[in-house]
Amino acid sequence: MPSRVSLPGASELFRSTDAPETPDGVASGRVRHEEKITVYVSSDELIALEDARLMLRKAGIVVDRGRIVRAALASALADLEDNGAQSGIVARLGS
Repeated sequence: MPSRVSLPGASELFRSTDAPETPDGVASGRVRHEEKITVYVSSDELIALEDARLMLRKAGIVVDRGRIVRAALASALADLEDNGAQSGIVARLGS
């Protein structure tokens, strides 16, 4: 008679996104987001984004591409708010 295999339950398969579980108590920085957009990028832009992720990893900052994009977005929006027509995003998009 074959033995039964014990399968993990849902609580063992899925971890909570509310409180990151890290052995040393340091938060991972991951945050649950309520909204989603789709952004299309060129192959070169995707490779540049991945290169940036790897450069950050070499510097000891382990993040996914989404966090890099959100950080860049926050930076661009802050620059726009602070500098208006002289911001980098206006210069880039206005040309």
